[in-house]
Amino acid sequence: MSAPKTVAGLDCFEVLAQLSDYLDGELNQGDKAKIEAHLAGCAECTRFGGEFGAVVKALRARLADDEVPESAARKLDGVLPA
Repeated sequence: MSAPKTVAGLDCFEVLAQLSDYLDGELNQGDKAKIEAHLAGCAECTRFGGEFGAVVKALRARLADDEVPESAARKLDGVLPA
């Protein structure tokens, strides 16, 4: 990533910090609008967000298809977005 830039009042690091919540639909409308405005003006965050979202979606699909031991599921629940 090149130097973070500020778009729509948020810098890239602020967007990345909220990306999981954004992808999960857990942000309020104001924060969601700020993230979307930043993404509209920042190709790097848009690209990274798409790649990150695809990885999370693939992991969730994979985990849904297989039996995961209860102990591993608890650990994953603590580190992966719901």
